[in-house]
This record gives sequence, C-alpha cells and structure tokens, in this order.
Amino acid sequence: MSAAPEKLTPHLRALAARSPAVARQFLASAEEEAPADPHDGTDPIGDAAHSPLPGLVHRYPDRVLLLPTMACAAHCRFCFRRDRVGAGRMGEAEIAAALAYVAARPQIREVILSGGDPMTLPAAALADLIRRIDALPSVDVIRIHSRLPVAAPEAAAKAASVLNAETRAARWLALHVNHPDELTAETRAAIRALHRAGFALVSQTVLLAGVNDDAPTLAELFRTLTGLGVKPYYLHHLDRTVGTAHFRVPLDAGRALAEALRGSLSGLAQPTYVLDIPGGFGKVWATAAFVEPDADGAGWTARDANGGAHAYPG
Repeated sequence: MSAAPEKLTPHLRALAARSPAVARQFLASAEEEAPADPHDGTDPIGDAAHSPLPGLVHRYPDRVLLLPTMACAAHCRFCFRRDRVGAGRMGEAEIAAALAYVAARPQIREVILSGGDPMTLPAAALADLIRRIDALPSVDVIRIHSRLPVAAPEAAAKAASVLNAETRAARWLALHVNHPDELTAETRAAIRALHRAGFALVSQTVLLAGVNDDAPTLAELFRTLTGLGVKPYYLHHLDRTVGTAHFRVPLDAGRALAEALRGSLSGLAQPTYVLDIPGGFGKVWATAAFVEPDADGAGWTARDANGGAHAYPG
C-alpha cells in the first residue's frame, strides 16, 4: 500500500515549521516504510463491505456516508484512506444514484459528507449538493466532516459565506483537529464564519503518539474548542492502517488518558473515546463496556452493537 504523496497548504507548511506536533502529522517520514504489521490493512474500518454504490457507505441503519470527493487540501500521514486520497470526485450519475438510494430508504435520517474533504469542492457545488440532500424529506441532519478550517482557514471562511443558505435539515460540521497549535487565529476566524453560516460544530480528534498522547495537551485542546463553541465529539483510537504504526497509542494508555480527562474537564469538553472495530463492525466506546482485555493479556475482545465478539490486537 503506497501512502499519498506529501501535500501541505502554505498555511500548514508555515505552521509545521514552528510546531513539531503539526509537522509530525503532515510531513512524510521514513517511519511510514517500516515493515507492515499483519493486523494492519488498507481498509481498516470496512468501508468496502458496506458500500452498496460507488461513493456511498451504509454501515448504520439510520445514516449513510457520502464521499463526493477524495481530494484533501493536505494529506494527513495517519489517514485510514491514505491509499485513496486524491483519487478524484463523484460524477453526477453517481451522486444521483446515491441520493436515489437514500430517498428510497426513509429510515436514513442523516447524510454525512466526507472523503477526502467535501469542503475542497467548489463552494457552489457543495451548496448545491446540500440543497439536494435537504430536499429528501426523511433526512433530518446533514453533516460535513472537514479539515479545511485547519489546513486552509481562509478558504474555509470563504466557503462558509457561500454555504449560509437556510435549510430544513440541521447542518452540522465535524472539524478534524488534533492539537492546540492547529487552532490559529485564522482557524478561529474560520470557525466563527461557519457558526455565522448556521452550522453547529463538533470536533473529532485522533489519538496520536508524539502529537497529543498526554492529558495536558488533550485538555488544552478540548477546553479551547469548547470555548470556541465546538463540542468535542470523538477521540478516535487510531485505525490500524498500513504505514501508521508509529502513531499508535496502546489501547490501555488511551483509556488511562480518557479517564484522566474525566476528572479534570467539564462534561461539555469531554469527547467519547471510540474504537472502530476492524472489518466493518462499527464504532464502539473504547471502554470496558465494549472492549475487554483477553485473559492472556495479548490482545482484546471488542463487542459490536449487535453483541458480536471480535478479536482486536494488543
């Protein structure tokens, strides 16, 4: 599996020059070429197993993931879709088929736009896609996942000015941010612009060794986000993707960090620590409620939402 080529925006390249945490996330490293762990894969969360149509993933009954573009403004070195990033965008026929699929299934209440980064689409095209999804009467929530306010904040703020049309469905934006250094003055301005455009904001953070695997860093990040009106939503245990082992934090260490935050942060500032079970079995809390150590201490057993048990490597 080949990693995506190194790609940074001018904003990120300048930030990486003064922030080791940002540099580690975006600058290619020889560590990516380490021998692959047999437990690591190219589709660690099982997108393919739940993709009824090109660009559409239907893993959970009430929501679908739509991938209108695989382009990103910058390439994260830990990305679980790192072999596909930059592969282009969906055509009109594919989008029409995906929307027809949603329209035919009224149990789908939420459409999540991801990729790639949907905010790298031309703003008018993204606005039109939102309008078309909003026209589906069963859809209550339209959610966009984006790194653009971090990677190219001025572009994100400009896009927000085009995406300010009122919609029937609630509009949410999940901001991917991993370290306090990413919350520059420009990114904060982009967050304010998105609020003005009518988006409710949450954040997603990936737990990364050498970036944010200590309680003070995470606490600062989540407090700052909360103060900006962004609710910390998920703290992700790193997906087991080829070439990313150097970013991996042991699950027991991640749990200890989540517990440390529990005692020091307001509930508003605490995300849920989650594990995406390999093979397409979905996200679960990375706590004893769903993930238990094996008796021999060599690995873990994760229980999916339907009660199925799955081995997870130590």
